Parts: sequence; C-alpha cells; structure tokens
Amino acid sequence: MRVLVGVKRVVDYAVKVRVAKTGPPGVDLANTKMSMNPFCEIAVEQAIRMKEAGHVSEVVAVSAGPEKSQETLRQGLAMGDDRAVH
Repeated sequence: MRVLVGVKRVVDYAVKVRVAKTGPPGVDLANTKMSMNPFCEIAVEQAIRMKEAGHVSEVVAVSAGPEKSQETLRQGLAMGDDRAVH
C-alpha cells in the first residue's frame, strides 16, 4: 500500500509576521523564511514510521503551489519520503 501525504509551504513558525504596508492588505512575504507546515511534518513522520513498521510500501509527498514549494518537497525527501509530486 502507498501513503500519499500532502505538504504545505507556510511562513516559518519562528518568524514574526509583518503586515504589508503597500498594496492590498495582507502579509509581507518578501524576504520571509518559509518552511513545511508543522502538522504536515508530523504526518510525514508518521507515514515514515508506518513504512518502517512494514505496513506501507511507499511514501509519496504531494504539494500544489508555486515553484518554490519544491523546497518543501525536498525537505520531505530528506526526511525519508520515497517520491515527491509537484
């Protein structure tokens, strides 16, 4: 059986979020550190544990978004995912 884990790229939890001063209201993402959502990271770790226990044959990480979301997929591969789909 394969496990499909969705991963999301978000603003790092240790970074103080700044409100955009110009343009439409929102968060200023310029020069902001991004990382994998901590809850997605827990899901990836659990899928890898299931693989090590022999319940799963393959772990696949999936992310939909801009090209920079590939960094998040690489982090999942470094954790032990078998494949990544963008």
